[in-house]
Amino acid sequence: MAEVQDDYRAHMESYKSFNKLVLFTILWIVLLLASMALGLVGHLSIFALLLGIGGTVGLLVAFAVLG
Repeated sequence: MAEVQDDYRAHMESYKSFNKLVLFTILWIVLLLASMALGLVGHLSIFALLLGIGGTVGLLVAFAVLG
């Protein structure tokens, strides 16, 4: 019985980790697309570059601290 509980805890831990990875990937892709739109369509290339780099660093720090 203890093995089943340990397996369940390990499964839930990996499930939560995978969910965080998927959420990070989705947010990063949205950030990338928004930066590309600002740079290409909006002609705000410097702002798009700063937003892309700053947003990526912000996402990495947020997921490292919250995880």
